Amino acid sequence: MKKKPFVMFLVGPTASGKTAAAIEIAQKINAEIISADSMQVYRGMDILSAKPTIAEQKAVVHHLIDILEPSEDYSVAIFRQKALEAIELIIKRKKIPLIVGGTGLYVKALTKGLFSDNGKDEQLRKELTQEAKHKGNEYLYQRLKQVDPKAADKIHPNDMRRVIRALEVFEISHRTISDLKTEIQGLDEQYDFKVFGIDRDRRELYQRIDQRVEQMFEAGFLEEVKKLLDKQLSNTAKQALGIKQISEYLENKCTLDFAKELIKRDSRRFAKRQLTWFRQDKDIIWTQSSDETTPLQMAEKIIDLLNF
Repeated sequence: MKKKPFVMFLVGPTASGKTAAAIEIAQKINAEIISADSMQVYRGMDILSAKPTIAEQKAVVHHLIDILEPSEDYSVAIFRQKALEAIELIIKRKKIPLIVGGTGLYVKALTKGLFSDNGKDEQLRKELTQEAKHKGNEYLYQRLKQVDPKAADKIHPNDMRRVIRALEVFEISHRTISDLKTEIQGLDEQYDFKVFGIDRDRRELYQRIDQRVEQMFEAGFLEEVKKLLDKQLSNTAKQALGIKQISEYLENKCTLDFAKELIKRDSRRFAKRQLTWFRQDKDIIWTQSSDETTPLQMAEKIIDLLNF
């Protein structure tokens, strides 16, 4: 069989050291970096998104950075399409695509694929919920068994959320959720890939986050956010950590020091959510790092696991 092209991922929470390690890895294995970050796509969000520096971008070719105005929306579907195009381009250049980021949904969309289920119907969901209350869980489960026995085999009869979702999909699309899921195409259809994660002691990670926020303010964070707030921001761009907190400061709802502490707190909470998401993915190969580990040492540890 023809060997599949190889794609590599480097994931982890904010401030874990992904960017610096990725630069070292890319230079050693002849890779180009694809950003799996929902905010680095925006021009003018350099400090806010902890974007790779100009020097880092010159050292290694980067993709999906500075491709949109903050007024434009970005989504997991757009990311997936653009990332797949970048992967093909990099492989044609006989280089390795290295996807780097902390947006877990984006990584999953690439590795596992996107499931298109034709939307939702809140009214239908309410009706099915009422039916379960009046006729019992078993009644709805038997209905699912009739239309989609494969899905029913994988769902517990009392798991009404999933039973109702499967029936909802069938009613909307006239196709079973089992059939639709077979159309999910992950990367393994065309490529071999490995996902590596950088892990750190939680206390150390939180200290790094606090230090990063201080450094961001020293680098001109406030001025950057002010410029962004003068523009029409898309719903996606508005979600960037710091936008809401600085807006409240500018509206005299809090002091700058209080806004800064909120950004630190919310960044720590964000990192915790990122870790919770990534921990659920059993395919991730975790590598421990610490403040004593240099980016080069981190890169070498991960490259050793590649078995090149």
